[in-house]
Amino acid sequence: MSNLEPGVVVNRDEPIPAISTDGLDQERVTQQHDSPKDTSPARRLKKKISESKLKRSFDEKAASGTESSSIQDRMFSTLLRQFIPTEDPLDNGGKPDPRSRKYVARPNFSLPVMSSNFRRFNSRIGVVFVFQNRVIKLFSWKAPSHTLSFLAIYTFCCLNPYLLAVLPLALCLLFIMVPSFLSRHPPPPNTHSTETFSMRGPASALPPTVRPAPEMSKDFFRNMRDLKNCMGDFSVVHDKIISVMAPLTNFSDERVSSTIFFVVSALTGILFLASHVLPWRAIFLLLGWVTTCSTHPSAIALLATIDKEEIRSRERSIKTRLIGWMNEDIILDQAPELREVEVFELQKHQSGGNWESFVFSPSPYDPLTPSRISGDRPKGTRFFEDVQPPTGWDWGDKKWTLDLLARDWVEERMITAVEIETEGEHWVYDIGVSESSCADRPGTSPSESLRTNKRDWEEGTGLSLKGDWRRRRWVRLVKRKIAQAR
Repeated sequence: MSNLEPGVVVNRDEPIPAISTDGLDQERVTQQHDSPKDTSPARRLKKKISESKLKRSFDEKAASGTESSSIQDRMFSTLLRQFIPTEDPLDNGGKPDPRSRKYVARPNFSLPVMSSNFRRFNSRIGVVFVFQNRVIKLFSWKAPSHTLSFLAIYTFCCLNPYLLAVLPLALCLLFIMVPSFLSRHPPPPNTHSTETFSMRGPASALPPTVRPAPEMSKDFFRNMRDLKNCMGDFSVVHDKIISVMAPLTNFSDERVSSTIFFVVSALTGILFLASHVLPWRAIFLLLGWVTTCSTHPSAIALLATIDKEEIRSRERSIKTRLIGWMNEDIILDQAPELREVEVFELQKHQSGGNWESFVFSPSPYDPLTPSRISGDRPKGTRFFEDVQPPTGWDWGDKKWTLDLLARDWVEERMITAVEIETEGEHWVYDIGVSESSCADRPGTSPSESLRTNKRDWEEGTGLSLKGDWRRRRWVRLVKRKIAQAR
């Protein structure tokens, strides 16, 4: 296929310039976008391979699971899935990932499908690069008449914003409909540019259609060249924005981020009340003209003559004043947050009449606890030293303190069927159920008897029948960890 076929939209001009910043990708500035001619044996061998054979080879790598996919492709996709981590909707730091298949029904990763979609995408992306190249030419003043025409249209739209509704329709007429009509009614041969000709009568040419660039053609590789440059440009711009904005907004330096938060909040309130009195037409008109004129080669040369050392000195002076103001007026509360945590020491009654330490649990394991009714063992740690603070917290004091107000935490949890020891070690005992009470209700277990009686707690007298478990509450202060910025 000819490289100048009218049905393919591709950037056939010079390559789109790559973006570079100080200290980032300096090698990309001098990179050659069009590879020179090579007479090596490998290139001569490549020329011998026909385009149809290569296309058939690409088509055989079709989507996984289709009839045209080979056994090797299926085996490779199956092997690749073993190395790809499975999706977990809570793998983003415990937060649901909106990209998970649980929320969005999308196909799984497949290398053949990705290869096919990339080739289809690369064949059709040329129109984007053509538009990008024309925008670069417009704002670089390659054709001053085009740039001035753009500024005239921009001025009319700023002065009369209602023209924005007309702009898409006018662009459709001038850049789509009129060129299509001229393609159907081309001028006769040997016609001067100033000579008019009649456009009446039947069409003398086929209607123009936009077709994707054929694979292995020059247009296909031009799209790959521009796509590669755009991916690099996006990475450079992304990293530059993150390096500038992240330290200011992520509260790594709380004074700076608090100052910005205060300024943005103040501006939000001011604009909410006074935005209707601002001359937005003049503001946008001035910004558009200043931005466009600053890209003129003469303006760029003028800006290059400015003394950068003087600018840096003024920047340091302003920065010093801001830091001094922040240190004086922005006061941060550095005291960490304190909370009280609890743990219950559970002991079980043995056959010999002794009490054996069983576990330190976050739950009191009272008689009517669902886990106890279902027969589950209490959860916790065996030794006191193994009790750890909650995640993100540190111990705020050196040792645990016994809670002497057992009556308060029993009433707070509305625990029933227990006996509180008011003196001594302040244990809270289960109230035992005598065999005679169970005999009065045949087929009734002790736990069911407690649920039916619903006895409240009572102060211990030392004479009532005690159950198999007793517990007491220990408390300790914890403070929130302070994460130091790296």
